[in-house]
Amino acid sequence: MQKTPNYTLYFWLVTFGMVLAKILFTLRPEIDLFTEEAQYWLWSQNMAWHYYSKPPLVAVLNYLSTAVMGNTELGVRINAILCGAGMSWVVFLFGQRLYSPKVGFWAAMILQAMPLWWLASTFHMTDSALSFFWILAVYLAYRGIEESKLKYWVWAGMASALGLMAKMVMILIFPFLLLFLIYAKQWKEQRSFYLVFLGISLIGFAPMLIWNWQNDFYTFKHLAALSGGGGGTAPFDFGKALKQFFEYVGGQLAMVSVFVLPVFAGFVIRSRFYARRKSIYLVLAPVMSWAGFAFLSFLTSIEVNWPVFAYSSLAIALAAWVCEQKPLWIKLRNWGIGLSIALPLLFILPDVTFLKTVKPIKKAEKSAFRRMAGYDPLAARLQTLRDSLELQDAFIFSETYHMASELSFYLPDHPQTYMLNMGARKNQFDLWPGLEQFLGEEKVGIFVSWNYDSPGDFASFRELIYEEELPVSFRGEPLRVATIQVWRKLETFDPYRPDTY
Repeated sequence: MQKTPNYTLYFWLVTFGMVLAKILFTLRPEIDLFTEEAQYWLWSQNMAWHYYSKPPLVAVLNYLSTAVMGNTELGVRINAILCGAGMSWVVFLFGQRLYSPKVGFWAAMILQAMPLWWLASTFHMTDSALSFFWILAVYLAYRGIEESKLKYWVWAGMASALGLMAKMVMILIFPFLLLFLIYAKQWKEQRSFYLVFLGISLIGFAPMLIWNWQNDFYTFKHLAALSGGGGGTAPFDFGKALKQFFEYVGGQLAMVSVFVLPVFAGFVIRSRFYARRKSIYLVLAPVMSWAGFAFLSFLTSIEVNWPVFAYSSLAIALAAWVCEQKPLWIKLRNWGIGLSIALPLLFILPDVTFLKTVKPIKKAEKSAFRRMAGYDPLAARLQTLRDSLELQDAFIFSETYHMASELSFYLPDHPQTYMLNMGARKNQFDLWPGLEQFLGEEKVGIFVSWNYDSPGDFASFRELIYEEELPVSFRGEPLRVATIQVWRKLETFDPYRPDTY
């Protein structure tokens, strides 16, 4: 008698392997925080109900994790790593409950093959917690529907509330569940449960409403601007709109993984998923998310990560279909998963083979990690200058929140840094006290930039004390050059004041 494979054991072996790989990546000395990660960490040093562009959960998680692990890269990224493992675990449980342990295992493997999972589980962004709480809420709501038990709807509501505190696009879960209940002819039976779920979920809006009421509803204006509203009266450009749409479609296919696309195409063309209620539940939210942002792509440029939080249940539908197919499809699945996992591992793991010395791979790695390198040595040089010039009380500023946030993280005393707006759109730094507080004071300011050789007319000082250009490298290869200028006494301050959000 053939022994039944222990798919639970296999799942945890692979998942722990992925966790270890992410930790090793985070510990690579030449890899710094991604600039958005540094920004969200800085938010955690300035706790608030909400922030200019995002809800508070990303900052809360950073506050908690760094309180335990210190202000380190791992202290920040452990949130993404755990959210990624949690997503995989829920997908495994969901696939196992709907179909079998085998389907659950392969669903988790397909998910871990998708670039959308790699991004959310490697870098601590708002999508990390959003993606986890999305699939958790979808799973718990399904349990509530199938078992008609209030407790699962309550737990789903709590997961949705936390998802809303991660990113407001979690709101998609309300029409998704409503449409499914109507389609499944269970609205009357489940209506009271759904309303309880809705009421609990809406708690997640409280921090946003409190903060926006106090801050002229900045977040709503920001979201309207991102969605193409408030952009003036420029005529509709059909050619540009079509280009944005095709760029959007290409980006979304890439986020599923180019190596898994044959299986995805087979599922869409041959599976008849629309004839099965379970498949509809798994596919409806991804389709709604994809279609909603596809429509918006005609109006504005869509970031590739925006719709993908809802795609995780698609992995279960793909796995269930492939497990019923002939060996050719199974072979395509296995190769697709293998290549989709092996390629990112090649880039994120330390160089233990000769492969990273191959020029095209070395060049690709340098390009991929460009925004995650150079800040630690730059901060080390700043600290040396602060010591040698006796400037420990100097304020540090840059023209971008990216640089300002990174320097705050990597300088040993984690000072509050500042952004001099020289042409950027509004961001959280515009809402914090800025350089205006130093006007006319005998204080020293240190300007640091990858892009500009001085603050220009946006901020003028009495005298320039010191300046230098600091080249930084990535694994021995020149990366870029930073300008460092030390100025004394801010005399005029006239930053760019954006009128858009």
